Amino acid sequence: MSGLDALRQTFFLECSELLEALDDGFDILADADPDAGIDIEVVNAVFRSVHSIKGGAASFSLDTLVHFAHGFETALDEMRAGRFVPQQSDWVVLRRAGDHLTDLVSAAREGREVDEGRSHDILAEIDKITGGAGRELERVMPPAMPSRETLATPQPHAFAPMTLDLELGGHNDTRFEIGFRPRHALFENGHDPVHLFRELETLGDMSVSVDVSGLPSLAELDAHAPYLAWTLTLRGTAQRAEIEDIFEFVAHLAELSIKELDDDGLVPAASPAPAPAAQAPQDGSGSKETDLHVIPTSSSPEPRIAKSVSPSKATVRVDLDLVDDLINVVGELVINQSFLSQSISDAGLAHETQITAGLDEFKTLAGQIQEGVMSIRAQPVKPLFQRMARIVREAAAVSGKIVRFETSGETTEVDTTVIERLIDPLTHILRNAVDHGLEPTAARLGAGKPAEGIVRLSAEHRSGRVLIEITDDGAGINRPKVLQIAKAKGLVPDDAQPAASDVDRLLFLPGFSTAEQVTDLSGRGVGMDVVRSAIQKLGGRINIQSVPGKGTTFSISLPLTLAVLEGMIVTVAGHTMVVPITAIIETLKPVGVEIESVSPGCDVVRVREELIPIVDVGRVLGYRSPHEKRAEHVLLLIETEQEKRWALAVDEIRDQRQVVIKSLEQNYGRVIGIAAATILGDGKIALIVDPEDIVRSAADTILPGASNAAGTARPIHHLLGV
Repeated sequence: MSGLDALRQTFFLECSELLEALDDGFDILADADPDAGIDIEVVNAVFRSVHSIKGGAASFSLDTLVHFAHGFETALDEMRAGRFVPQQSDWVVLRRAGDHLTDLVSAAREGREVDEGRSHDILAEIDKITGGAGRELERVMPPAMPSRETLATPQPHAFAPMTLDLELGGHNDTRFEIGFRPRHALFENGHDPVHLFRELETLGDMSVSVDVSGLPSLAELDAHAPYLAWTLTLRGTAQRAEIEDIFEFVAHLAELSIKELDDDGLVPAASPAPAPAAQAPQDGSGSKETDLHVIPTSSSPEPRIAKSVSPSKATVRVDLDLVDDLINVVGELVINQSFLSQSISDAGLAHETQITAGLDEFKTLAGQIQEGVMSIRAQPVKPLFQRMARIVREAAAVSGKIVRFETSGETTEVDTTVIERLIDPLTHILRNAVDHGLEPTAARLGAGKPAEGIVRLSAEHRSGRVLIEITDDGAGINRPKVLQIAKAKGLVPDDAQPAASDVDRLLFLPGFSTAEQVTDLSGRGVGMDVVRSAIQKLGGRINIQSVPGKGTTFSISLPLTLAVLEGMIVTVAGHTMVVPITAIIETLKPVGVEIESVSPGCDVVRVREELIPIVDVGRVLGYRSPHEKRAEHVLLLIETEQEKRWALAVDEIRDQRQVVIKSLEQNYGRVIGIAAATILGDGKIALIVDPEDIVRSAADTILPGASNAAGTARPIHHLLGV
């Protein structure tokens, strides 16, 4: 990768952060109390985001992106000047502009063509709501300036100072003289002064002179060194802050001075001491030369402007493939640590103090390395949620519904691989929530609901997993209609009367759809089955809860990471298995009197006056037939996502340790009740149990036997919570 390509990649990474900040700012401004006035600090932050994207794009000649960003930031500038105060309906246009800016950045990153007509349409909408702020500005461009390669190339004659006069005439309210001498780092970072000068010219009439007196003789000339300096005179109505904004992200890469001139073109004689850029300008009687305070950083010899220094953590961008390789090495380290522990135990050396102490220290260090590496991959779901906000806005526009999108838990961290693979499932669910879940406006009003529907997206850590919920306040699932369609398609018998939860699960069948016609959002019979498949591939589960007239909630439970977990080593019918420790509440060794038989093949255990159903893991996995000697088993008490408690029966608990997750689906296929596999310290393969899937599978193994016992199937069904 060339240096320019690396800079381009860095620019687009920074664009992602700037677009995130833009979205955050819009969230704050749109939800603010109109009577409290607009938060100018937030508006400034939003303006800077768009301005920085525009400035960086100009460095790479991304003209379409620069043009749109310029019109967009002009509207934001009107907002921060107080000349434009957005009404609630105006935020729809501003949000659309933000979404289009994101599209333009993506298109520029991928080298795709863009619809310039859409840019024009959105700028016209901005023009309408702001009274002209979004109108495309006609620029009088200066003649092309010579490139730095041309200027740095020695000519066969002596140089004399020359002036490139771009005087465009006109005398207005203010005059500024800007001195600009770039450092070598400015060109290394892909910047070109001509783009800055053209941007500055949009603020008024400008003349430019270039000083070439610093050019050395041919023998001493370094073709890569900057020798030129420029003096720019700007006439118009521009304010100092606007000029500083243009040079904001390159000022630490150049020597920059800004002086306000009087009507005669001279710096006033009575000049007070120059004020720092972050301070308010002095009165009109003195010089207003900006004094740029700089702070050296350890990462770069170049200084940074300290106009608005805020504490922040230093970050390093690392290729994700390198992180994956490191995680694989850490996984092997964990396996090696387990192997050493097993070997020392088998050799009878566990009592040796030095060996034990060394092994414990090795185990601690391995755990710390593993935790640190995994935290590198952990990313907050905030960017994902912001992307979903756009999906909801677009779905609302297509369906003609009024929708408010709410989020919570945006700081919840998930493995970055999980986040990337959640985009499509969440997109399906949210579009369905808007299209199917929320009623049309007239129907909502008729039902006594507000015209505005609500769609919520939340994330939280629960029991060592990540729980993501999508909720709407619509009409809920129309179960009679779902059952009717399922019977018509032969998915269930005509005389079947399934429970409500079973009807809800029909939505996940391939090709199932309740849409009466195909729309831009849904109705093609593709969606929820794809969602369930994608979630299962991540080692997760999806459930539905719906209340007629109140709304529907989709709950997605996912593992925190796809690499390493803390597990309890158990034996089941002679097989070594691993149960995730995060799923276990407590372990029990019950006596016979605590176990009660509810029906043949279905027992419960009494724990603190609560009856908890027992599931024999060996029986569910097909390792053995039902056992009568339940008291000999060890029970692992777990809690499902529906907050129902179960007791998993295993033969013995052997150990607790970290294990490396190896996917079964990629190497073999999906196995009911099994989440993945791992390699133990003795080199043997052990299956990792999926407690939630084991519990779900129990309905197919326990309930058939229970249904033969004098009509006890229904109460048992409610007891088990399936």
